Amino acid sequence: MENLPKAYQPKEVESKIYEIWEKSGFFNPDNLPERNKEPFCIIMPPTNANGSLHLGHGLVISIEDAIIRYQRMQGKKTLWLPGADHAGFETQVVYEKKLEKEGRSRFQMEREEFYKEVWDFTQKNKEHMIEQVKRLGGSCDWSRETFTLDPKVIDIVYDTFNQMYKDGLIYRSNRIINYCPKHRTALSDLETQYIEQDSFLYYIKYQDSESDEFLTIATTRPETIPGDLAIAVNPKDKRYKAWVNKKVIEPITKRLIPVIQDESVDISFGTGALKVTPNHDATDFEIGQKHNLGFLPIINLDGKLNENSGPLAGLKPKAAREESIKILTENKTFIKQEPYKHNVSVCYKCNTPIEPLVIPQWFISMTKPINNSKKSLRDLAVDAVKNGDVKFNPKRFEKIFFHWMKELKDWNISRQIYWGIPIPAWYKEGEIKIQRECPGDGWEKDSDVFDTWFSSSQWPFATLMVNQENDLKTYFPTSVMGTAYDIIFFWVARMIIMSLYKTDKIPFKKVLFHGLVRDKNHQKMSKSKGNSIDPIETCDQYGADVLRWSMLYGTKIGDDLSFSNDKIIGARNFVNKVWNASKFVLMNLSDFDFSEVKLEGKYEKYIESNKNIVTRYKKNFDKLNLTASSTLLYKYFWFTFADKIIEDLKQDIKNDVNKKQAQYTLLYILENNLKMLHPFIPFVTEYIWSLIPNRKNLLIVEEL
Repeated sequence: MENLPKAYQPKEVESKIYEIWEKSGFFNPDNLPERNKEPFCIIMPPTNANGSLHLGHGLVISIEDAIIRYQRMQGKKTLWLPGADHAGFETQVVYEKKLEKEGRSRFQMEREEFYKEVWDFTQKNKEHMIEQVKRLGGSCDWSRETFTLDPKVIDIVYDTFNQMYKDGLIYRSNRIINYCPKHRTALSDLETQYIEQDSFLYYIKYQDSESDEFLTIATTRPETIPGDLAIAVNPKDKRYKAWVNKKVIEPITKRLIPVIQDESVDISFGTGALKVTPNHDATDFEIGQKHNLGFLPIINLDGKLNENSGPLAGLKPKAAREESIKILTENKTFIKQEPYKHNVSVCYKCNTPIEPLVIPQWFISMTKPINNSKKSLRDLAVDAVKNGDVKFNPKRFEKIFFHWMKELKDWNISRQIYWGIPIPAWYKEGEIKIQRECPGDGWEKDSDVFDTWFSSSQWPFATLMVNQENDLKTYFPTSVMGTAYDIIFFWVARMIIMSLYKTDKIPFKKVLFHGLVRDKNHQKMSKSKGNSIDPIETCDQYGADVLRWSMLYGTKIGDDLSFSNDKIIGARNFVNKVWNASKFVLMNLSDFDFSEVKLEGKYEKYIESNKNIVTRYKKNFDKLNLTASSTLLYKYFWFTFADKIIEDLKQDIKNDVNKKQAQYTLLYILENNLKMLHPFIPFVTEYIWSLIPNRKNLLIVEEL
């Protein structure tokens, strides 16, 4: 023990320690010591296989690995199942940027060629990310690692789709959707964002078809006038009572359209008269459906106006707007324009303005009763949380969940992209067949793929179904699902819905919501802002334990993490404190015989105090209160054990006064501290544990 290095050197230790863990087989629950057969399972949120891990991933891995290591040390049959997500739209966007730099485009490639390139791209990324998770100390069972495009997973996804279609919960319909013209795909409401934009409110005359009178409307989008199918006024608006049921002339293509009444029209906006363009506005679509106005598409999937728009055909919306004002001015139907600020919906990936379009899509009904029952898919999830079957931690996120579920719309699961699981539908002369293989001659395959969230919503049970035969029976429902709070509806709600529908069981007993990682100024971290921190670079410089402790210590679950180099330095100082205190204890064991020793006085008091710390630590950890556990440990190790107990007993050892009692007390407390610290800083604690004489077991499976 006299040759211990002065300072802990993580670079020389961590890879060796991880190799020892892997060779031990203890990441696989089937190989764990038979102490407690109670199962404990976390299914890792599948990481997008399109790049490197960022600090947010580092936080997820640190939290979940800490929980897994703690439960493993409780003797439970502990499984942490890792995986990766093909991340359809997200990955396609990343790869299209790569193609753009190479002067290529997916629209110039065969679909199969593009798919093969992206497949190879994700497989390389997946292997790289596995190494990064290992670098962070993730004690996953790699023998069960799963990918969302594994053949068995795809089989499960297809089976779910078929079952829901037969139950009448999935349907195909022409509905208004958010459409990104750049990426040429539908987006959910949650995949769009709003930006405030300086624009204009344009006032335009629609002449009565039988007189010289005209009705004035105000619009922000004059380029969509050729798609108008009506002018709507509020029945309470006395100004327009005489206009109801009249026909007016649409001023660009000169079609006749009716004036109708609808309660949804805002009397206070503009002139109180609303141009209704059902194919290109969500509110107008609802009005069109209610009044059976029909459909008139004027914008194609490439974002350009089509032949239905008359003189605007072939133009993109911005150019079409300018041309429409020119035409309206020439035919004397343009009155004026006023500056107007309003929120514009844009694609969250490229900021391209969203075009609401009506195209056939596959939807899941969230409110339709299931198989003649009174419960809908939405009801299943709401009841599970309301009844406490699924518990949220922190509990405050239940309010957000219930709000989302109350406003829940049918789920569009179609995406017009190449990368993903193809929708198994075929069409011929108005007939639809749901199957993977072509039914025969003349059948046209659906060109869309499933929304990524459709496959990942089945992740908790799919991962267990595709691995060992008894995994689903043993580990389902899983114990904890850890995730960021910003995808509470995207993923958490949908996992609960799909699991209850497919298995009649909840997917997990608890949801642990962590926050987002931000810089010291509370700005979201990003490479473009220059405020991001690479977790692997931090590990290379300071060690994985330092990174883990810097993210876990003092971070309240559910709150955002303000991260800075100051936190890293503070964590480095603590890990060094652990090393130095441990080194002192180890260096004074050379003549210790490890036999029983009778403790009394201050020695007994110190040990009883430490036992109390262990009890409080476990009580907090059992509640998933990692903040309280890490704070308790920090204060006890630094200020009580290192600064007080060691300093006190150092004199006993030096003066040979009750030396054996002092040695025993220090070793006992050190061992307990290493056990408690291990879930947070596993590498340094396992290394120190290996240096303690007469220790046969690895710390990773020591009983706490």
